Order: sequence, then structure tokens, then C-alpha cells
Amino acid sequence: MKKLFMLSLVFMLVAAIFVGCGAQQDAQPGTDAGTGDAPAPKGDVVTLNMFQFKVEIAEDLQNMINEFEQEHPNIKVKLETVGGGADYGAALKAKFAAGEKPDIFNNGGFKELELWKEHLADLSNEPWAAHVLPIGKRPMTDEDGVLYGMPVNLEGYGFIYNKDLFEQAGITEKPTTISELQAAAQKLKDAGIDAFSAGYAEWWVIGQHLLNVAFAQQDDPEAFIQGLYDGSETMVGNKAFQDFKKVLDTEIGFASGTPLTTDYNTQVTLFASGQAAMLQQGNWTENMIYQINPDINMGFLPISISDDEAAADRLPVGVPNNWVINKNSPNLEEAKLFLNWMVSSETGKRYITEEFAFIPAFDNIDPSGLGALGQDILEYSKQDKTIPWTWFMWPDGANKEFAALIQSYAAGNLTDYDAMIKRFQEIWDNMK
Repeated sequence: MKKLFMLSLVFMLVAAIFVGCGAQQDAQPGTDAGTGDAPAPKGDVVTLNMFQFKVEIAEDLQNMINEFEQEHPNIKVKLETVGGGADYGAALKAKFAAGEKPDIFNNGGFKELELWKEHLADLSNEPWAAHVLPIGKRPMTDEDGVLYGMPVNLEGYGFIYNKDLFEQAGITEKPTTISELQAAAQKLKDAGIDAFSAGYAEWWVIGQHLLNVAFAQQDDPEAFIQGLYDGSETMVGNKAFQDFKKVLDTEIGFASGTPLTTDYNTQVTLFASGQAAMLQQGNWTENMIYQINPDINMGFLPISISDDEAAADRLPVGVPNNWVINKNSPNLEEAKLFLNWMVSSETGKRYITEEFAFIPAFDNIDPSGLGALGQDILEYSKQDKTIPWTWFMWPDGANKEFAALIQSYAAGNLTDYDAMIKRFQEIWDNMK
């Protein structure tokens, strides 16, 4: 009887231990989705694979991840960056084809959202969604109102110009129309200063950012693009596409060195080191420029294609990309926690504004710590002097085809500008 009593006591103690463990597990604090600061539930260490394209922030993003991991020791984030001159879209497709599907990756929205929608998690009810600015929601919201992405930031681009070199050439007024831009380029040349650092070796610089201006300067860009799809509009004979020739010829004619062999890094370095007065790029180059030349005095000019000042003096501003989550990720909740932490924790917000030098796409993040380029983008946005980024609405792959034709035109192999526009239209019709 004594042995039976002792055996029963042991079973009771074991049962009590398991009950206690279960109660402890139930009481374990979870993630406070409202702040993003609470630790993730304890348990096995999980690894999130994050695949992103912004080479400009790769180092700072890793530093931010290190701080996240210190706060969430059971979550590791493995970062991989493919961007700059590399083709992120092709690399992402290759990963999925190989079964190496990342948990968190980038998506540009619009047509790209349609292309990848089947793989994306619904993020409509995430706590940060209520704070996204309207311009930030549009690219990643489908026809049913479902939000599939978190905007990385707001960005803008144009001609970045060196104010000191402009002053040296006797340019006292900021050129905002195409005639004023051409006059400024001539003054720079007369002063022995190369006007443009033109990176025509990069397809996205010319076939995406530069050509976008012709699409974005339509009276209603989205309606025009829809018209290209349904056949009611054409690029051939369109005024904005005819005007685009002026800025294209100006940049090619006053460029430093050989634009067709100038890649992204060389392009930015030429400008930052004072070897060219203007750079067709965006505020994402700011950190790189300041690293090369901390004392540079710079700002933005529009990529003008006409002499209509109201229409010409505008900067293309939009969401460069979005963070999305693979809906089939085995670590879906941890991935959601990480994204929320990025834009709600004090650490994450500090990195976005101070380290990345980003213009936040959220109303709960103060845009402090912006450099000269970020401030210009913010001011143009506040004054409603912007035009949209339209290439996410183009047929998939059209941008590279457009770039190849622009490169041929710049090389002098394709001398008939109207023939190039006709080829643009044929590319669209074949790919739509």
C-alpha cells in the first residue's frame, strides 16, 4: 500500500508540473501589435529570409536587423540584397522557381502586384496600415480594397544639381523649363563644366525613370495608360512623347564622358566628386553622395520637357517599392511582427528617418533628419508639384525594351526619333 501511495503521489506531481507548464505557456506575453516593441513569444529560434533590392541601405538595414534580434532573441533575420545594376525581379523569380521562397521581399505594386498576388499575404488589418499615407496605399491595394504591401518609403527623382558649380557658371536662376535647362547646360559647357552625369548603361535609369516623364506628363496619366491597353491612345504623335525628345537630346548632348558605358556607381561618383553639375537620379543617392563629398551643396531640378512652367516644374514622386510577405511562409506571424516593428518601434523609426534618410510614408513617423534632397522632395510634395511613377503600370518587361531603344538612339544607331516612338508603341502592343 505504501508503494502504491508513493506511486500515486509521483503521478500527481508529474500531472501538476504539466498543468503548471501549460498555464505558464498560456500566460506567456505575446506580441503587442500596437507598438511593435514587445518581445515575440519564447520558443524555438526561427529564421526569416528577407530578400530586398535597395543596395543604398543594405548596411544600415543589417544594423537595424541586429537591434531587432537583440530585442527578439528567438527571431533571426537573414538579409540578402540584390539591386543597383542587378535585376532584382529576375533574381526573385529565380528564387521562387528554385523553391527558395523568401519570407519577406519587395513588390512594386500595380502590374507587379497582379503578377505576384497569389503569393502575397493580406496585410489590410496590420496595425501600421491605418497610418499609411494615401499615396502609399495605392500601388498595393487591389480592386477589392485588400492591402498586400507596406510602403518602404516615399522617393522622388529629377536632375540633382550642384549649386556651387551652377554659381561658378553664372547661373543665378533655377532652371525649371526645358529652354532654361538647355541654356544652363550651355553656360556650364562655356565655363568648362560638364553638365550631366548620364548613366545610360543602366536600363532602369533611362527606360524607366527618364521615359516615365513622357507618361506622367499626360493630362491624366492613368487614363492614358489604360487607353494604351485598350487601343484608344497611342504614343505616336502624342505631344508629351514628342516633347520628350528635347530633354533626351539635351542630356545626351551635354553629358560627361560616354553615357552608354556609365553605370550607376560611376554616374553617382562623377557627380559627387564635382566632375559633372547634374545627375539624373533620386534622393536614394543622398547617403552615397555625402559619403564621397560631405560638403556638397545640392538640390533638385525637374526633368522638364516643355516651357509650360506650371507643368514642367514638377518632380516624379512615388513609392519605390513595398515590403510584402509570402503568405505560405511557415513564420508568417514573425514576419508580420518584424514589419510592424520597423515602423512602430522607436528604433525602427529612427533607422527609417536618420540612418536610411527616408521620407516616411506614414503619418506616425516624423520626417526628421532629412538631407537636402529629401527636403526638396518633401517641399515639392507639400506644394502638390509632383507627377506619378507610372512604370509599375506598364507591361512586364517593357521598360528594358524601351531602354534598349534609347541606348540605340544615344549611340546614334537609331537616328529617327519618330521611328523610336513607333517602336515603343509596337513593344507595348506586343507585350500588353
